[in-house]
Amino acid sequence: MSSVRRRPLKTVTGVSGAVSVYAAAIDPRESTVASSIEIARIAEDNKFDALFAADLLSFGAQGAIGAQEPLIFLSALSAVTSHVGLIATVTSTFQHPFNLARLFGTLDHVSNGRAAWNVVTSSVGEENYGDQDLPSPEERYARATESLEVVNALFDSWEPGALTPDGHGGAVLDASKVRQIDYAGQYFTVRGPLNIPPLPQRRPVQFQAGQSAGGIELGARFAEVVFTSLPTLEDAVTYTKTIRARATELGRAQGLPLIMSSFHATYGATEREARRLVREAAEATDFDAGRIQLADMLGGGIDLSELPLDRPIPESLLPELNSVNRRRGRVQIFTKLAASGRTLRELIIAAKDTGHWAAAGTPEQLADAVEERYRAGVLDVHLVGWAGRFANSGLRDQWTSARIAPSRNRRKRLMSVPPSARIWNCPRCPSDECAVHPRHYCDRLSGFGG
Repeated sequence: MSSVRRRPLKTVTGVSGAVSVYAAAIDPRESTVASSIEIARIAEDNKFDALFAADLLSFGAQGAIGAQEPLIFLSALSAVTSHVGLIATVTSTFQHPFNLARLFGTLDHVSNGRAAWNVVTSSVGEENYGDQDLPSPEERYARATESLEVVNALFDSWEPGALTPDGHGGAVLDASKVRQIDYAGQYFTVRGPLNIPPLPQRRPVQFQAGQSAGGIELGARFAEVVFTSLPTLEDAVTYTKTIRARATELGRAQGLPLIMSSFHATYGATEREARRLVREAAEATDFDAGRIQLADMLGGGIDLSELPLDRPIPESLLPELNSVNRRRGRVQIFTKLAASGRTLRELIIAAKDTGHWAAAGTPEQLADAVEERYRAGVLDVHLVGWAGRFANSGLRDQWTSARIAPSRNRRKRLMSVPPSARIWNCPRCPSDECAVHPRHYCDRLSGFGG
């Protein structure tokens, strides 16, 4: 990995799945989007680059995640923000690509060019879309490939010049430049064209989550940014080399796709405080619930209920990766941890971070951890979830000064552009403000991807 990086580090915060949604749902004075509006404003005020909305398709799968449909949710947030990007997680397994193109095309228009799609293939929720079992990972990724081919063709079905100004504030349509796509595949047949005008950024920014073999192939081909679970620097280096080598084989530019990791940070004013917070969180673990969560991280086909907490999981119980139908990337992470000799107790505590990168320390130490990965060339976008912890509380100002200000100073050293420049900058304008083009028009080389 190159140690010299000129691309600016991007910062994203999660904005969905808060338990406050449940409280607001029974309070007639509150909207279920109210707490997220506060997070969005904190993020925009402090130069965050985007808001990320996760999604799950069944009740109880992971807390309140999935309690809000991401596209409608982010459309609401687009009305109270101006610059921050909007990343919606939506499955390709249970959606038709023509609908996906219309939905993301509409989000891109109503936000004036700030939409991004995090495509997933889903490991839960099949019971809500029919009586069939969840398709195999291979079939889910084959369907995702066709879905992305269709969606991209639909976004490109309006050629440049299809709409031109009429000189009086209106537009002239040249229908000969709006073409059918005539796509015929194994899963989809779509004539097109898209019935939505050209998008502000031509296509929404393309994210992809999934790091099994199928996920790496899909991300290497289509993704501008891949969202990954990389708990160690060694994991991050291996994964980044693998997916970028495959992207190069497919003819993509060097350095693509970009890497986004979720950073599960425990902040302390001192190292001692950080260690205390980690210890207290471990002591508060519900190990009965944790056995269930860890079993899910191991593919769901393993019973951990009777195993002793302070011994390793017997190797005979660990699943064969190719036999697992759900979240093979997570299974790979946790079978590796289990094989290293960690006890069941240690694995349950680790599973609370669901395989993501976790660290504890002072803000300066955590900034060091981010900088290490950035300079190693394995981190382009980091997702932090802590903005929401202080929304709607009297600690907002304290959090902003104590947590974001030091990080902003560190970020200046990591960026080749001013920290106020965003993902959606105008590619032709050197300054942060552009008098001609909206600054969130996305140049894939100076912004998220290529």
